[in-house]
Amino acid sequence: MDEYERKRLLERIGREGATVGVSIPERVTVQGQEVDLHEFVFEIKRRETVPPGERERVEEAKKNLRRERLQRKQRIENGEISFEEGERLAESIVGIDRALEALQSLGPSDVEDEAKRQEAMDQKRWMNFLKQVLGRDDDSSKRRGVR
Repeated sequence: MDEYERKRLLERIGREGATVGVSIPERVTVQGQEVDLHEFVFEIKRRETVPPGERERVEEAKKNLRRERLQRKQRIENGEISFEEGERLAESIVGIDRALEALQSLGPSDVEDEAKRQEAMDQKRWMNFLKQVLGRDDDSSKRRGVR
């Protein structure tokens, strides 16, 4: 995979609305285990609230999904795969993101955690907006010493 293709894939998975219209994958391998992700998410979402006994299971699933997402993203970043494999990884990452959004929308387990998450999302949106307005991408700003 060349540098341009790698950057395109990374931009795709980092895009704000990347999960719009994307379905949760039926099955995905997470940390070496095959998971019926679609069924798990909808089983949890059918309930209005997550029972205390299930909350730990949901939090563990979210943690494992985030870890798997990071590992897949790093494989794209390394660029030592074919573009076709990179596309498959990007598609799976967006599907994992969709599942994470669905699980996150179940409601925060802690008001303080939710406030921190919202603040981090606001900051990310603000930084993306500034980059667009100023016409800077990560590489060019690093070369100029801007962070």
